[in-house]
Amino acid sequence: MSKSKFPVTPAIRFLRDHQIPYEPMEYAYVEHGGTAQSALALNVDEHAVIKTIVLQNEQKQGLIVLMHGDRHISTRQLARELGMKHIESASPQQASKWTGYLVGGTSPFGNKAGLPIYVEESIYALPLIYINGGKRGFLVKIQPQYLACLQPQSVHVATETE
Repeated sequence: MSKSKFPVTPAIRFLRDHQIPYEPMEYAYVEHGGTAQSALALNVDEHAVIKTIVLQNEQKQGLIVLMHGDRHISTRQLARELGMKHIESASPQQASKWTGYLVGGTSPFGNKAGLPIYVEESIYALPLIYINGGKRGFLVKIQPQYLACLQPQSVHVATETE
């Protein structure tokens, strides 16, 4: 694929501005397909496909958690680790307002509101990750240490999927 053929999103501009090497990977987006569908389409391990989840605390302040595609976030544990009373998913409308991205195409890179970012610690042990590039059906392959440019806080809040 020629470099000029993939979407140039705010996330891609962020990666370029920070000189982060990445490989763009497009696939046929399926509504509600989630990371299982993108992993299958790209023939990669779902554990290495990283979800960008927009949440909010009891004061309706937003935050982003990066999580393995095959894991869930324990919001109770996250609230405990962050010293908050309650954390829940943000509505798709609120998530889009904060990030500037559509749900299913949310990237931690170049998000509009500059929400605080938390990373499941075990993500750093992976050799490569596949994370949203700012558009549905578009992931970028990067080395996880480049997440440091987001100045994230590490958390231990992963739970097994049902």
